[in-house]
Amino acid sequence: MANHDHIATHDAHAHEDGMDKKRIWSVFFVLLALTALEFLIALGFVHHWGILQKGTLVNVIYIILTLVKAFYIVAFFMHLKFEKSSFIVCCSIVFLFIIYFIVLMLIEGDFLLGAFQDHPLYPNK
Repeated sequence: MANHDHIATHDAHAHEDGMDKKRIWSVFFVLLALTALEFLIALGFVHHWGILQKGTLVNVIYIILTLVKAFYIVAFFMHLKFEKSSFIVCCSIVFLFIIYFIVLMLIEGDFLLGAFQDHPLYPNK
């Protein structure tokens, strides 16, 4: 019986550092604000008012806002923020290698696209 009481108190304290309603709503409103900012930039600054032009700056802003939103989703809703640091480092290293290989494939694909455009595939037509 004493062992059962110990397990019950351990389970009650096991998820104390997790998400409570206040934290869930704060993360929700942060994600809502970031999404509203993306829509404001896209529909207001670029298309309606013409303050920003489509191009590299707008793309970089979208990428940064998307990465911040991805951080909040992974950290809070996938509970990665509450894990041990070694697990976070392992996941981050894998993620960085995947991004690195994607960049390498895009560079290689761009090279091959440029290499084949000079020589038509069907020269007799």
